[in-house]
Amino acid sequence: MAPPAKMQTAVLAGGCFWGMEAVFEQLKGVHKVTAGYAGGRASTATYRQVSSETTRHAEAVRITYDPRQISYGRLLRIYFSVAHDPTQLNRQTPDVGTSYRSAIFPQNVAQKQVAQRYIAQLNKAGAFSKPIVTRIEGGHFYQAEAYHQHYYDRHPDSPYIVRWDKPKVAALKAAYPDWVR
Repeated sequence: MAPPAKMQTAVLAGGCFWGMEAVFEQLKGVHKVTAGYAGGRASTATYRQVSSETTRHAEAVRITYDPRQISYGRLLRIYFSVAHDPTQLNRQTPDVGTSYRSAIFPQNVAQKQVAQRYIAQLNKAGAFSKPIVTRIEGGHFYQAEAYHQHYYDRHPDSPYIVRWDKPKVAALKAAYPDWVR
């Protein structure tokens, strides 16, 4: 399904893409969230390749959103506050490796500038007790296999979803009730 005109795209990595996808799918103004892989050196990416930790790709989500309803800055606010822990280097929750790193993949110069300023503001404000390790990177996005798409919705009772991802969605709804559909 092609996105309506005026849509923009954000690509964010912050651990397992199931939870990231679940959080951003809840938001007003978000048209579509796709689980996939970003960055890396290989010219393609599959779960098997990426999980081998040899391609330098990160599990990521591509968020297609309407900037008239939700800003890139607001997406970053959610990314840093509930979607993942930006102070963990190459890991999130039980998942360890560079494929689970915290990274922003700007789609244009404006997004890169917003991300740089936002991270600087968080650091200056001492928003976290540990340093932010989120990297700003370039690279292509590759859509993940079909079985990874909408995993949260299709497997709500999965032990991983219940333990790690449902609390993120609950935190989103508690912190930003006006932003949730």
